[in-house]
Amino acid sequence: MKYFGLLFFLLFTSLSISQGKVSGLIMDGEYDEPMAFANVIVKDSSIGTTSDFDGKYELSLDPGSYTLIFSFVGYSTIEITDVTISEESDEIVNVTLLTNMLDEVVISTTVRKNTESAVLDIQKKSTVMLDGISSQGIKKAGASNIAGAVKAVPGVSVQGGKYVYVRGLGDRYTKSILNGVDIPGLDPDRNTIQMDIFPTNILENIIVIKSAAAEYPADFTGGVIDIVTKDFPTKRELSISIGSAYNSKMHFNNAFLIGEAKSTDFLGFDNGARDIPIDRYQQIPGTFANDPLLTQLTNSFDPILKAKNKTSMNDFSFGFTAGNQFDLNDDKLGFQVSMSYKNETSFYKNRIDNRLKKDSNDNSVLNLVTDRLSVGDQGSNNVILNALAGLVYKRERSKYKFNMLHIQNGENTGAFFNQQASQGTGGGGIEQATKDVVLYTQRSVTNFLLNGTHSFENDWKLEWKVSPSLSNVFDKDHKNTALYINDEGNYSIQPSSFGYPTRTWRELKEINFSNQLNVLKKYTIKENPAKLKFGLSATIKNRDFEVDSYFFKANPNNVVDGNANNILAAQNIWTVDSGQGTFLDSNNIYQPSNSYEGEQTIFAAYLANEFDLFKSFKTIIGIRAEQFESYYTGQNQSGTAVFNNSKIISKLDFYPSLNLIYKINENSNFRTSYSLTTARPSFKEASKAQIYDAITDRLYIGNIDLKPSYINNADIRYEIFGNKGDIVAISGFYKSFKDPIELTFFAQAPQQLTSKNLGSAEVFGAEFEIRKPINFISDDIRKWRFALNASYISSSLEMSDDEFLLRSNSARVGESISNKRDLQGQSPYLINSNLEYLNESTGFQYGFYYNVQGPTLEVVGTGYVPDVYTSPFHSLNFTLKKFLDKNGKSSISVKAKNLLNNKKESVYESFGISDQIFSYREIGTEISIGYSVKF
Repeated sequence: MKYFGLLFFLLFTSLSISQGKVSGLIMDGEYDEPMAFANVIVKDSSIGTTSDFDGKYELSLDPGSYTLIFSFVGYSTIEITDVTISEESDEIVNVTLLTNMLDEVVISTTVRKNTESAVLDIQKKSTVMLDGISSQGIKKAGASNIAGAVKAVPGVSVQGGKYVYVRGLGDRYTKSILNGVDIPGLDPDRNTIQMDIFPTNILENIIVIKSAAAEYPADFTGGVIDIVTKDFPTKRELSISIGSAYNSKMHFNNAFLIGEAKSTDFLGFDNGARDIPIDRYQQIPGTFANDPLLTQLTNSFDPILKAKNKTSMNDFSFGFTAGNQFDLNDDKLGFQVSMSYKNETSFYKNRIDNRLKKDSNDNSVLNLVTDRLSVGDQGSNNVILNALAGLVYKRERSKYKFNMLHIQNGENTGAFFNQQASQGTGGGGIEQATKDVVLYTQRSVTNFLLNGTHSFENDWKLEWKVSPSLSNVFDKDHKNTALYINDEGNYSIQPSSFGYPTRTWRELKEINFSNQLNVLKKYTIKENPAKLKFGLSATIKNRDFEVDSYFFKANPNNVVDGNANNILAAQNIWTVDSGQGTFLDSNNIYQPSNSYEGEQTIFAAYLANEFDLFKSFKTIIGIRAEQFESYYTGQNQSGTAVFNNSKIISKLDFYPSLNLIYKINENSNFRTSYSLTTARPSFKEASKAQIYDAITDRLYIGNIDLKPSYINNADIRYEIFGNKGDIVAISGFYKSFKDPIELTFFAQAPQQLTSKNLGSAEVFGAEFEIRKPINFISDDIRKWRFALNASYISSSLEMSDDEFLLRSNSARVGESISNKRDLQGQSPYLINSNLEYLNESTGFQYGFYYNVQGPTLEVVGTGYVPDVYTSPFHSLNFTLKKFLDKNGKSSISVKAKNLLNNKKESVYESFGISDQIFSYREIGTEISIGYSVKF
């Protein structure tokens, strides 16, 4: 044990704690990329170093003031004066070297500490249009996960606290990648991975790419969100953080509901107690067989069908990060480990889920008819545990990197609803019921990345990536129990109106192999720098999705006191002797239509050329070829259509891209771009599967006939960069969609949804961004900074003939039907703004952060079912941070979320009447406190 302690001490102990450090990045101004092997010397001394393979350098210096000299053969020398080093400080000095025009450039006091500026440097020098947010910006905004952080990026919004939309376009048109490679999703109902499972302590930055280039995948339209995890540090790093949050509507509430907890729930996974208790292919005898096996099988299921009442706890979290770098002769070895844990509790009192439709018997009736209304309480406990570990080995001209990321997530939910259901389509009688729901979902994703980069003396550069990922989602023992209430107040099981008590298990497994090979060659055209890029990539995805459902019947069907737990109570189980009671339905056999297997392959090759037509005019032209194939194994409900690894989509497409950049001066660019991209159906969508949501009581049905969408994209942008993270930018974009895929209701079944290719669509938009200190008003308030980004987006979809006919046939008297409507998932406007204050002398930092997204078409109506729109949610948050020491190594923070106490709401929009609720939740105001320390 003592040797372990000694090893730990050596790993995290600096050679001299009295020294400080200066480090940074040296950029090649001709090629806009990191410069390896540049010289860094402390003037009038023998102290110096060279930049590594990534253009990074580091020097340990005693406290004092220094002048640094940066040089490289054929480039101008730069002197940086007045670099002040204090004990244990870590000053950052980034420089860009240009080819010889002057003998020497001397710059004073240019130490850059703001990593937000580093992200703007990436944006400024990028060959595509992009925006981003640094780890420092994330900390300022007080976000605990990527979903909360990415909202600060221009044109980005978050749906349901998890799913990221770019430029108002739904998750179908947004692609998420991790360190440049694909990562599988964790939700069978979504096309991208949920962002709330990624903690911010693993992040270097988040980059949102908005215009396409040949080296990027073609299956995005709104944007590509690249989650960049931390690289290994240039010095010893050890930090710990803890936090807690309180919401008056959700926490310490004795009305809280939750499923019965198991011993490992606090770690984000089930201990096996919720596994299916019988074999999937077990033959279940009917009551007519008088077989005691029926009693045995029925008794094998957990009898608790109701959620438990208990007092809810507050949220809490903690995190740990460590890393270091070592010299191995002339090479370097670095490591990074990070772990975080979050335990969050939510409770929604009087949650509403409503299914409405138009009167199908009389088109003069404007009021909508209730199909089913659920009002009740829902509680959940959500645990997220993650670990990141990485190794980096650097040689003179090669770099090898290995990363492993594992995220474990477990969510325990309980709910109780009072329900009303219509007996007819024209406003018949209303039936009453109660519904108990208990569900547990276990998710995990494991990603490995092996990455190599090699630089050759003849200006060739080779990079390769191999990245397997495994994701699992287990919905374990989802209990859904609805009890009919008659006029006398008696409770019973009524399958014709509310279904039988049901137990469901769903399992999704997805394996993803992503491989890339990228080659770059530097050359010159008429003495101007140029780059030739080409490469190959292969992505193979395999998904297995299975559903097992079991139904329980009762004879007699009445339930004493309306207590769902009485249904499977021991004294109420069917036996051979009694001939009555609750029993497992003999028709419970494995349904292949509820399961599917899928495989998708994308093989790609690209070629791109980057060159300067003139000294300040850069052109990037490229072509990408992608062979996409999708295979499906499954069948429809009746078994008449069976697919056995059938190829349902096979497309070889070419995707051109063009980016033009006019460099007006050192701090401003004018950009234009054009590209062709695609949006492809997901595994679930291009299937015959039927997926039921117990909470919303809605059924999704796959559509095997879906085909990919194709989108033409055009962008224009003017950007001006200032000092210390300042920027002013204005952008415009246009997108034309062919065969967009949209989520829609079935015409006569408002509880059933599917995906369809619907018509064609166009989207126009404009974005504006400004980040500035307020010292242009007065020097007295120079500690304040203001940021605003706003997007205005207009969309128009030309309906298919079938959709237009359905809407026309269900039109109300006096209603005029247009053949155009909004694009699903597209928001008409987005606004993000913040006002920040930083006083370095006192260590205080605080800010206000505001975000809103305009009304968004959530679900496309069909005929008698109206369109559903998400209502604007005005989010106003506040953060306060106090640094407790002069070096900023320890701090305490206080955050307040949803200061306006806004509600989450979606509504039906129908002719001649006010909006009607589709779903409604009160989320309350949250106050959190945290402490972090670096050693």
